[in-house]
Amino acid sequence: MNPYLDDTMNVQKKRRGGCFLTGCLTLVAVPFLIMAIAWALVSWGNRLPDRFVLRLPVSGSIDEHPAGQVPFPLAGERQGLSLQELMTVMDRARTDERVRSVLLEIDGLSTPAAKIGQLRRSIEALRGSGKKVTAFLRSPEDKDYLLAVACDSVVVQQGSWMLLDGLKAESFFFAEPLGRLGIGFQASQWKKYKSAIEPFTRSSSSPESREELSRLLDASWDDYLGYVSARRGVGRDAFAGIVDSVAVLTPEHALARRLVDRVSTAWKLEKEYEKRYGAKAAQLFVGGHDYLQATGGLNSPGRGGRVAVVNVTGPISSGGLAGMAEGEGIDEATLQRALQSALDDRDVKAIVLRIDSPGGEAVAASNMLEMLDAARRSKPIVASMSGVAASGGYMVALGADRILCEPMTVTGSIGVFSLKPDLSGLLKKIGLNREALTRGRFADANTPFKPLDEAAFRKFDETSGVIYRDFVGKVAARRKIPLDRVDAVAGGRVWTGRRALDVGLVDQIGGLDDAVRVAWKLARMDDSKRPGLVYLPAPKSWFEYLSDGNASLSASVLAARLAETWLRESSPVGLPLPGTATARFLLRQDRPQVLAIDPVEVVVK
Repeated sequence: MNPYLDDTMNVQKKRRGGCFLTGCLTLVAVPFLIMAIAWALVSWGNRLPDRFVLRLPVSGSIDEHPAGQVPFPLAGERQGLSLQELMTVMDRARTDERVRSVLLEIDGLSTPAAKIGQLRRSIEALRGSGKKVTAFLRSPEDKDYLLAVACDSVVVQQGSWMLLDGLKAESFFFAEPLGRLGIGFQASQWKKYKSAIEPFTRSSSSPESREELSRLLDASWDDYLGYVSARRGVGRDAFAGIVDSVAVLTPEHALARRLVDRVSTAWKLEKEYEKRYGAKAAQLFVGGHDYLQATGGLNSPGRGGRVAVVNVTGPISSGGLAGMAEGEGIDEATLQRALQSALDDRDVKAIVLRIDSPGGEAVAASNMLEMLDAARRSKPIVASMSGVAASGGYMVALGADRILCEPMTVTGSIGVFSLKPDLSGLLKKIGLNREALTRGRFADANTPFKPLDEAAFRKFDETSGVIYRDFVGKVAARRKIPLDRVDAVAGGRVWTGRRALDVGLVDQIGGLDDAVRVAWKLARMDDSKRPGLVYLPAPKSWFEYLSDGNASLSASVLAARLAETWLRESSPVGLPLPGTATARFLLRQDRPQVLAIDPVEVVVK
């Protein structure tokens, strides 16, 4: 063999080995280098000025908690603050001497009235601590204005307008357009007020559904008129007259009617802050995310123990939320992990079950209730209802020692339904023939490709009835209410929190802070000490995504975040049609399901 070739091959092997080793070192070192640089940047960015103005953008639907929102560094504040983050930020600002004042930039709110009520109380507490709170509105509508009037002063963007045209409850009905495609549904409804199936089985609302929506609108309208009247010194009838006869106001007209305090551009307002505090905007204003990170994140240490806030938000599923976005719902496994984490933590003395859910799969909600019953034997549990805690969302609340809700929480809707798709018309339209050989009377009954016959539908309906009676029995046993009285307030009826208290479905009106205090007391802890809070299930940090070693997962999460932001900002409407989230949940399986979902969406523009 040629010695020269041997030497050459040895050199090439060494080079290949060197390249391989270099590649391995690069794969290992680069993520850690990125983490180190990002950590340094974040740590530096978390240093707060000695005096600053807290600047809080408030817009959109406002998620209950930041689950599924991975806070990648250098990504800015594209993702809005959740309700729990907003309340935490304002609570900390009350006693933070560095916070000179707070500026709320409110634009395009579409969140439930109960969440606005919670934010209003946080603003009132800020004002009570001596901090001046200013609301800046760009082109406000009713919800924007309802929150803004809680502030010390309301400033409206010069050159914009105010659209104060009232409230509406909006429903869309898909039965007719789906029917044109040859798609239909068979439904079992327990009972007549359980109207979540109506968009798929009717072309308009039933009298019962319209009655429920009207009651919710009346409550929301009364709250709107009463709060604006009290805060702005304008008579209820006078304000209602403005909504009915004027509706669209220029900022100057609103100022003349004492609805706002000032008219200004964003640039002028910023310059006024700079002049007042003697600092440039870049050094003067601190955003909500930055402030939260600099003050320890959402969790708080407290003294003498902690309370775990376990979030149950979005549609409830038995397992794996197929077709649903990350953070858009909760399944049994996720709740089980969160509860186990709270039970294993010796510092956690009590649990607050924070519910913002319209329900979902009835069996999944029942299984979650069983988990909570078991957990309650170890540590006290208090349910705290946010925007909505209805149907299956109400069922899981039954696992608590006490139930608290907001005055405008949408709750109740004790009922179930089953919905079976029928695609036989679609198959006929497209000329697709189907043959099925069976052994057993009902072997092919549940197929989506044909309707149920009379006998099969009777069994289908009986299944829903069994689960409904079980649901009512759970309420009667846990709320200690006679069965006939429960049935009178059940049947799918929807209640505001205030009315739910009157009929015995909840124990107390109160927010998350109230629920924490009740839980602390049930745990027999020292009332003079303020408990720490730990929020569960905990979302993964970007550090955890990187350290998992799955680069493709990290990239996909980041890509999803950017895509979500782009879609939200570029959408001409800004929001999906009311009911589409529920529709996606209902249609994610082709087999019949027994569901406990509340259909009601009250939109305050």
